[in-house]
Amino acid sequence: MNAAKADLNKDLESLIRSGASNDLTAFIQDLPQVEVIRSISRLNHEDQTTLFALLDPPEAREVIASLPEPAAVQVVENLTPAQAGSIVEGLRGDKNADLLGHLAEADATAILDTLTPTKAQEIRRLMTYPPHSAGGLMITEFLSFPDHYTVRDVLEDLYLKGDAYSDYNIQYAYVVSSGTKKKLIGVLRLRDLLLALRGRNITEVMITQPIFVNVQEPAEFLKRLFDTHNFLGLPVVDVQGELVGVVTRASVERHMAKQSGQVLLKIGGIVGGEEFRTMPLARRSSRRLSWLSLNVVLNIIAASIIALYQDTLVQVIALAVFLPIISDMSGCSGNQAIAVSLRELTLGLINPRELRRVILKESAVGIVNGIALGALLAGVSILWKGNPFLGLVVGSAMALNTILSACLGGVIPLILKRRKIDPALASGPILTTVTDMCGFFLVLSLATLFLGRLT
Repeated sequence: MNAAKADLNKDLESLIRSGASNDLTAFIQDLPQVEVIRSISRLNHEDQTTLFALLDPPEAREVIASLPEPAAVQVVENLTPAQAGSIVEGLRGDKNADLLGHLAEADATAILDTLTPTKAQEIRRLMTYPPHSAGGLMITEFLSFPDHYTVRDVLEDLYLKGDAYSDYNIQYAYVVSSGTKKKLIGVLRLRDLLLALRGRNITEVMITQPIFVNVQEPAEFLKRLFDTHNFLGLPVVDVQGELVGVVTRASVERHMAKQSGQVLLKIGGIVGGEEFRTMPLARRSSRRLSWLSLNVVLNIIAASIIALYQDTLVQVIALAVFLPIISDMSGCSGNQAIAVSLRELTLGLINPRELRRVILKESAVGIVNGIALGALLAGVSILWKGNPFLGLVVGSAMALNTILSACLGGVIPLILKRRKIDPALASGPILTTVTDMCGFFLVLSLATLFLGRLT
């Protein structure tokens, strides 16, 4: 299997270097999409540039559209503005705006300058919307008709412009006002159009008072709206009520999945929330090292607590066994609370100022779990050493640190969010350091208090 994949890579490289455009196009068209994505992402920059220079613009657009966004950006960065422009020109509205939005401003401007004025203006407008908003997620390829049209007018338009509309994701058509501003008035179901009398005005067969969203609505709101209503798409209007696009259920789901993936990477310490092994080594290393070096400093601070109580630790060496257990279990409890807070922040279920509510909720869970875990660890220590005071020390430390870590894990993301710091990236290291310090302090200070009973 691996040998076959290696052969595919070699065949693709050979075709690129031979300059056989037709053979290269046929080869790519015969490959499954997943193989196309994998093979192209592993080409060096020079071969990627040559590949897209050899492909016809429609084929190049299809390949770019199938690539993950970071890989597509990497490819476009290495093309000339003219090559990139021929690809971007035919991409769907939300795709080309997202692509250019990730490029350096100078590169994006150079590509936009190669496009038709109308297309360039449309993309520039889309790039002004936040990527996580309805405006940033919407497509601009949709059907709309002025309110003076009859059913016959609409059907004739569909017939005459069938080729132009063939790439549209048509589920509904929209009725807009006939004035300068194309304000949304209603929604047309194609089934209703086909069954209606040809002479009727479309306002008589449209759905009035349609559900729509504003360009600034966040993706979390859109997700809840699609979960509530069984829509495939929703019209998007600007602040003046003019119809400017359509946001689809599929686009919102893709965005949320992408966002979840980036959150996982940030929690794992990947600065920027994005990494692929095809990225340059220096970029990958710096993104990881910036987080790891911070952790070294934080762990040294936590370890300093142990240094302060080294005499106690030397006298009761059994404590060394329980220190990592208490630290790790408290960290797990805190990370559970972090995960819940991040999820609720993403869904808009809490705001960053609800600290008191989160502390009350998490402290209740922390008390129950802390008592259970503390009793379990105390029992284990008593069975091992037969000393109830050792059980009291480690059990109490476990219970108290679990309560503390649950509360901290709940509120740290909220505090970071209020301070405009990415909670997904920074919450973990802060929690780990604080719970380690508190766990070590609780165990060793309680052990010092009962030292006469432990030795």
